[in-house]
Amino acid sequence: MITPFDYLEHRRACKQKQLERSRRIAELPSEYHGSVASSDRLILDKSIEELVQDVHKEVVRPVDILRSYGKLAIRAHAKTNCLTEVMIDPGAEQSIATINLKGPLAGIPVSLKDTIVVGGFDTSVGYSRYTGKPYPNDGTMARILKDAGKVAAYMEGLAEIQLLRSRPLREDKLSHHLVILRVNQRCLGPHNQPSQY
Repeated sequence: MITPFDYLEHRRACKQKQLERSRRIAELPSEYHGSVASSDRLILDKSIEELVQDVHKEVVRPVDILRSYGKLAIRAHAKTNCLTEVMIDPGAEQSIATINLKGPLAGIPVSLKDTIVVGGFDTSVGYSRYTGKPYPNDGTMARILKDAGKVAAYMEGLAEIQLLRSRPLREDKLSHHLVILRVNQRCLGPHNQPSQY
């Protein structure tokens, strides 16, 4: 049974997490909020393999890749509410200096699910009780990806039905779980968007 105090604490944690994410997006440099330019299109149209080779040959800077993909992520988030954490450092040039630019993912921005532990960020898995408790260090998966040269850019939420799949879906229990999992509000997709026509 959920007591009123649990519900109020849940609402407070959700609001705080949503405000934190909005603040991080607002604090990003203006390059992330602009429209997709032709130089971004050149980067976005390349495969990951081509981008990694370009980073190895120093043809493309990792910060340019991050900004191009970052623009798309911010635009997608504005339409769908898909991001749970924005891990792009406003001083991206300094953070990229610490990554492995010779690895198999050299300079590639990676979007992680909200179950991967990244140092300095929450891994809430959608539950409000796990917010506001950032992990001090990277988890194993984040370390492996970092060693490969990835740039952690954002976290995405898990689909609510993915979290419930391990349990039988009983109608009376479903609504309770969906309330708990909505730390970052509803994430929209092509099947629940208003028609664009």
